[in-house]
Amino acid sequence: MLLSWWRDLDKNRGDRARLRRAYKPEDVLLTEPFFRFLHQMPEDWAKSEQLLSSAIIAAALSHVKDQQNSETFATQLALPKQGGGKARVSELRFQQLQKSRDPDEFFRRVLRAIRLAECRINIVSLAESILHWMNEYRFGINREPQKRLAVRWGTEYYEQTLKNNL
Repeated sequence: MLLSWWRDLDKNRGDRARLRRAYKPEDVLLTEPFFRFLHQMPEDWAKSEQLLSSAIIAAALSHVKDQQNSETFATQLALPKQGGGKARVSELRFQQLQKSRDPDEFFRRVLRAIRLAECRINIVSLAESILHWMNEYRFGINREPQKRLAVRWGTEYYEQTLKNNL
C-alpha cells in the first residue's frame, strides 16, 4: 500500500508539491493529498491518535525520489557521500534527529536527513521509524534498551560508519 501510494505520487506532481510545502505536520492534515493517502493506508492510520504520525509519513515520503531496499533508514544516513568517506548525515545531525523534543522538530529533522541522504531512502524503514518515534513520544521509551528506536538507529548508523572507515 505504502509503496504503491508513493509510486502514484510520482505521477501526481501537484499532490507531491503540496505535501512538500508543509512546514509542520499540522499543515499536512489540511491537504487533499493527505486524505487520499489515508484512503489507501490501513484504517487505524486515520484514527485521531495516529493522524500526526500519518501526516509526517506522507510528507516525508513526498521528499523521497528513489526507493532503496538494501539498507535501513539509519544505515542510509551513514552511507558515505559520493567521492568521500564521511557519512551523508553527520554524527551531530544524526544525534540531533534522535533527540528531537517534539513532532515539529522531528519532522524538520527527518526532512533534512532525507535531503542529506540524497532523497534515496528505504520507504518502509522510514515509515516504521517514524511510527516508532511517534509511539515513543506519546507513550515513553521502552524499558528494554534493545527495543528503543535510538538504540536500533545508533547500532545501524555506527556499524555503517565503521564500514566507511575500513
